[in-house]
Amino acid sequence: MNLTLPPKITDRAFSRLNEIGAGKQSKALRIAVEGGGCSGFQYEIKLDDISETDWVSEKDGESVVIDSISLPFLENSIIDFSEELIGAKFTIDNPNAKTSCGCGTSFSI
Repeated sequence: MNLTLPPKITDRAFSRLNEIGAGKQSKALRIAVEGGGCSGFQYEIKLDDISETDWVSEKDGESVVIDSISLPFLENSIIDFSEELIGAKFTIDNPNAKTSCGCGTSFSI
């Protein structure tokens, strides 16, 4: 799949996948965009199997995958892992999102 600017996965995100042993379980971090949420679209982030139609980014035995329908919504995004006082989570900095809500998982284009 050709993108002008594919999503970038940070070293911190790959490191966290390694810490939880995703690759050793033959799982990848799946990032998907679905309709819904308080702003129109929402992210789904979970460990999942890799499909042959997925866009895949790999590093050090770990993988991040995005399905072909979600991929255009995530073009030029940065997928990271953040640890804060309120908890640790994977984050998405999406330049395509015009607005987002306070939860950080819902956005509009």
